Amino acid sequence: MNILFSIAHAQDVGQGQPPQAYSWLLFGGMFFLFWLILWRPQAKRAKEHRNLVDSISKGDEVMTSGGLLGKVTKVNDEYIAVEISDGVQIKLQKSSVAAALPKGTISQI
Repeated sequence: MNILFSIAHAQDVGQGQPPQAYSWLLFGGMFFLFWLILWRPQAKRAKEHRNLVDSISKGDEVMTSGGLLGKVTKVNDEYIAVEISDGVQIKLQKSSVAAALPKGTISQI
């Protein structure tokens, strides 16, 4: 029987496994890609929205996340009053503002 098959010798247990440093490098690379693709752009968008909300002042024309267009009439720390039609005002949280529009946008629509 030994003619057809050579005798298997005991092999070192760790011989077929990559080194521990390679595993950590792979894990670190995956974490970096996750950060680069997901976390970084989301943090950038959140910072831009925070700056937008902080810069809202009386007289600005805004669009809410619900799609309403209006002119800001009052500004508090957390809330704003938006005039959506002549004599019709609604109160909103500042965070519900999706975009600041250029002056005169509402009158053109």
